[in-house]
Order: sequence, then structure tokens, then C-alpha cells
Amino acid sequence: MADLISDGKTRVAWASTIANINAPTTAELNAALDLTKRITPDGLKTDPSTADVDTSSLASTFDTKTVGRIGFDNELTFKRGDTVQDDAPFTTLKYGVSGYLIVRRGVPYATAWTTGQTVEVYPITCGEPQPSAPAANEVMKFVSPMKVTDAPATSALVA
Repeated sequence: MADLISDGKTRVAWASTIANINAPTTAELNAALDLTKRITPDGLKTDPSTADVDTSSLASTFDTKTVGRIGFDNELTFKRGDTVQDDAPFTTLKYGVSGYLIVRRGVPYATAWTTGQTVEVYPITCGEPQPSAPAANEVMKFVSPMKVTDAPATSALVA
């Protein structure tokens, strides 16, 4: 049995519009801003959470639960760039900007968007960019907090 290594097998993009988040088209994905090379190796955070719903009763002697609402805590950590093109995440993902965060996992980064690939599509409104504290021997970075504004498509198929 072999393990799937994630190095170089994630692609992240930002689209201002997607007609159907459950079936984004290759044209929409190709038109999206590729963020991957500006994200730090540990900078992609799309953490889901599931709330508990208490299903026990007054007669219960054991606490029982079922699944409740799902939420996501999304943020990206970027390297700042010294050119306009390299700093596109910082100039694009400003407070209040809405769009779609697209994540593809398990496929080599250089592989083109292809019909049938599985992607995650998150409807997002960006929070205030957070500059990271300067540190010796590190690139300048910032964090973009992202608020998920509607139910995402976490298993969308590229059309």
C-alpha cells in the first residue's frame, strides 16, 4: 500500500464568478487567479467543523448526540511579492471582496484543470488582510481570513 504525498499536488485558485459551484467549468477555472505559488507550504486552511445536536432526553442515562450544522474556518497564508503580479493575492483579496476559493487536491499542480476532476468550491467574502510579524530569515507574509458565505461544494466535479 502506498501513501499519497501532498507535496506539489494541490492547486488553489480564486474566481470572481462561477455559474454552478457543483460543476465549475474548465473555462471558469482557467480564468481564475492561480494562488498556489504564493501560498506558504502550510498556508491552506479549510477546516470543517460539525456542531453537536443533543438527542438525549429527560429519561436518558447517557448523553447522545447527532450531527448538526457544518461550518468552515478558512484562511490562507501568503508570501508577499515584490512585483505587481507576484503580489496579486494581497492586492486582490481585500476586506469585503467576494468570490470563490477553489481547491484541487491529490493531482500534480502542473496538471491542467480537466473535466471530471474533483474540486472544492467555497463561496467566500474576505476579511481584513493580516500582515504577519517580521522575522529573521523569512519572507514577508500576510494572512487572508475568509468567511464562507453559503454552503460550499466540497466534492464538485469540473464540467
